[in-house]
This record gives sequence, structure tokens and C-alpha cells, in this order.
Amino acid sequence: MNYPIWDVPLTGGGLLIAAIAVVHVFISHFAIGGGLFLVLTERMGLRARDAAVLEYARHHTNFLTLVILVFGAVTGVGVWWTIALVNPTAVSALVHLFAWVWAIAWVFFLVEIVAALVYRYGWGRMDARTHQAVGWVYFGSAWLSLLMINGILTFMLTSGKWPETQSLTDAWMNPGMLPSLAMRSAVCVALAGVYALITSSQLADLALKERMVRYSAKWVIVGAGVIPFAGLWFAGTLPEQARFLASGGTPMVTAFTVASVLLSGLLITGTVFGPMLFPRQTHVTFACVLAALALGATGATEWVREAVRKPYVIYEYMYSNSLRPADLADVSSLGLLASSRWHVPAKSDWNDPVKIGRSVFRVQCSSCHTVSGLNSIRFATRGWDKALLDQQIQYLNTLKGAMPPFIGTDEERGGLVAYLISLQAEGPGASAALPARSEGERLCRR
Repeated sequence: MNYPIWDVPLTGGGLLIAAIAVVHVFISHFAIGGGLFLVLTERMGLRARDAAVLEYARHHTNFLTLVILVFGAVTGVGVWWTIALVNPTAVSALVHLFAWVWAIAWVFFLVEIVAALVYRYGWGRMDARTHQAVGWVYFGSAWLSLLMINGILTFMLTSGKWPETQSLTDAWMNPGMLPSLAMRSAVCVALAGVYALITSSQLADLALKERMVRYSAKWVIVGAGVIPFAGLWFAGTLPEQARFLASGGTPMVTAFTVASVLLSGLLITGTVFGPMLFPRQTHVTFACVLAALALGATGATEWVREAVRKPYVIYEYMYSNSLRPADLADVSSLGLLASSRWHVPAKSDWNDPVKIGRSVFRVQCSSCHTVSGLNSIRFATRGWDKALLDQQIQYLNTLKGAMPPFIGTDEERGGLVAYLISLQAEGPGASAALPARSEGERLCRR
């Protein structure tokens, strides 16, 4: 309401955020688990006085620092850039509420980056005890940054007592915080093994390759084995509406839930019947296939976590279109466009319902719908006549539980109807080729 709207054609802003965020999650969780993997692998090599294992750990350190300091940093900035443009109102709310939590997380993140560089530089230059200590500092600060940010992420879905108490403690220590932390920590362990399979599968020494590939596979199996239990714990904290959406309430969300489970199962199966049983025969190509399965499972899981928040972006506080339930009465009375600082139509446009409707669509609908791309509103409403459109808009949150209610005056609702009708006339294969739905069909949808 108080910010300009950033239009992303065809895909919409949500998919752009998802594409960057999934890659960032896949890298950032490796950054945490990979730190633990390195210090424990170095410790194993030191205890056995095995120079080959220590050399592998040094080589894997190069791989980790390259991935996290280049790709992790770029995608991290990309996430902030896109969310601030797509949904600045929600970002502003989270920054103001969790200012000190973000500040603490960024301190840990800074320590993590410095420790990673010192650890990388310290191979062969520091004594073993000091080098190990730096490795533990790296892992500890990385996990503590996850601890801080995890509370913010889960707050957006399980806000708990915060709507009543307005307490930062209740917001951060929300019902989903601990189970999500357990699940994400397990993901960190599993991804540490997935990434390690890429480097260990390229070792020329077959005896060393056998040891390190099987060792890396154990990390995948242990981490992936914990995830289902932590996931069930987390699912038990979800609001009833969120569980409903994931378990059949919305076909697309349910499909991604199934995909998350299926891809995770394939990852475990492939790890057991590949690297675990046949470490010497494991090729880097197969390791990359396992990494692709892990990336797919991560993407599907994160997509479900985002989708089950609907119709909210911050549960019970802010709808996905940045309007707040607490403001509905005032906005409906004054008018949606009159309440918006950036989207009031020009005086000459107030006589044109289609232009009013276009502005209403941008403010209230474009956060989830494009005109002709992903989740196209033109496609979703094709063949609908004026009466059906008007009724659907009046009862959006009743007929479609994942959508917020329409907010605005009768004139603005009429304008939105006129705009949607105009899209059918403009589009390829417009409504002339698609008969309007009958009264019987309309009654069946009520």
C-alpha cells in the first residue's frame, strides 16, 4: 500500500524469489553442515595420522569456500534484493520486529565468513589445535546464524501468541521454531554429505576414494534419516489451514509435498545402492545426480513451506498482497485505491471502470497472479461472465481458502470485474471462442 509495485512479467515476483532462494538455501545449509564435516574429517585424519585424509579435507575446504563465498554470497544478496522489491511491506514489518535478531545473525555471519577464510588460509600454516579451533568457530557461528534466522522464517507461518502479546520473545520462540531448527540442522548434515560426494568421487587413489565416498554417504543417510521425524514434529505445529493445503486442500501444494517425499526417498535409495555399497565405482556424474535430487527435494520442501502460508505472507498478520486484516474495515470504508499512496488513478481515469480495475488488480492481485504468465488471471477466469466474476470476487476467501478476501468499495469491485472481462476480449482465443458458464455451472461452484 505504501510502496510502488514491481511487476515481473510472465513469471511474477514469487517465482523469481523462489528460484534464487532455493539455490541460496541449498548452499547456505551446506555452508553449515560442510563446516562440521570439515572439522570432524580433519580430526579423523589427525587421530589416524593419515596425510591422505588431511589432504582431502584441505582440498574440500577449497571447494566449500568457493561455493559459499561466491555463489552463497551472490544468491544471499539476490534474495534480499528480490523480496524487498516484490513485497517491501512484509520485509519492513519483519525488519522492524526482528531488528535485534537480524543484527545478531549478521554478527554471526560476519564471524562465519572471517573464520572460513582463516580456516582455508590456515592449512599448513597453523598448528593442528589452533586450526581445529578456527574450524569449530566457523561451524558454531554458521549454525548460530541459522538459529537466529530460523525463528524469523517460522514466525511467518506459526506466529503463535505474538498477535495477542506483540512480544519479540513470543515471535521468535514461536511453535514451529524448535522443530524447524531440528529439521534444518538435519538437512545441513545431509547436504554436507551430498557435496562431499562430489569431491570424494573424483579421488584418484581408489583406497582413499572408497573410504571417503562411503564416509560421505553416511552423512547423507544420517541426516536424511532424521528429517522425516523432525518434519512430522514441525507439521504438528502448523495451523489447521496450512495442514489442509498440504494434504489435499490444494492439488498443486499436495503435488509438491509428494514430490518432496519422493525426491528425498530417491536420494536415500540412490546413496545406499550407489556410494554406500559401491564406493569405488561411484562416478562424479552419479554424485551430481544425487545433488540434483537433493536440490529438487530442497526446492519442493521450501515451496510447500511458502505455499501453506496462503492467504498470508505473515500468518494472521498480513495477507500475501500486503494488506493487513486489522486494516480491512478502514480500507473498505475509504476505498482500496484511496488508501494506496502510489496507485491512485488519474482523475480522468475514474470514469473508466477498466482503468480502475487495472489499478485494483495491481494492488490486490498481482502479488500472486500475472495477467498472462504463471498463475494467469486471464486463464483462471476464461469463459466467466460478469455475474460469476462478481460473485467469486465477493466471496474469494470463502470459495478459495488460499486467497485473501476482496477489499474495496463496490465501485472498485465493479472495476475489477470490468478489467477481467476486458482481458478475455484482448487475449488469444478470447471469450468469443469460450462460451460463458451456465447458471447451473455457477450454482455448482457456490
